[in-house]
Amino acid sequence: ICRPKAFGRDELDAMVREARAPKVHDWLVNYVVKKNPHAEELRLAWSADEDPVVASAGWALTTERVAKKPDGLDLSALLDIIEAEMKDAPDRLQWAMNHCLAQIGIDHADHRTRAMDIGERLQVLKDYPTPPGCTSPFAPVWITEMVRRRQAP
Repeated sequence: ICRPKAFGRDELDAMVREARAPKVHDWLVNYVVKKNPHAEELRLAWSADEDPVVASAGWALTTERVAKKPDGLDLSALLDIIEAEMKDAPDRLQWAMNHCLAQIGIDHADHRTRAMDIGERLQVLKDYPTPPGCTSPFAPVWITEMVRRRQAP
């Protein structure tokens, strides 16, 4: 359908700004932007964008870096931003920041306690309806469960 690596930075920026439907936006970020050579540049630009939908794309790219290429990221600074801004962020941006918070706690044991504390204190998504057998998106529950699964024999 498309060649993710062939898009220019400005083309991707325009597409993310136009993709308002959550599923379209998520597909574009996950299957096109993440595979593009401009992903890191866009991550930096989008994370602080005034448009919360665009900012959520930046946080999705940041979560990808936390999980796959954390070298060079200041995880403490990311936790500072999440702690200061996530509670009052619009829904989609809050969801993306919460995912990043959980990923930091899951993948980085040295930041796990702080990530759990931030989640407990902010209570973001604590009451999110979660079907039986699924893991809650509430960061302390999510972190605990994913770490448990990784440690299971």
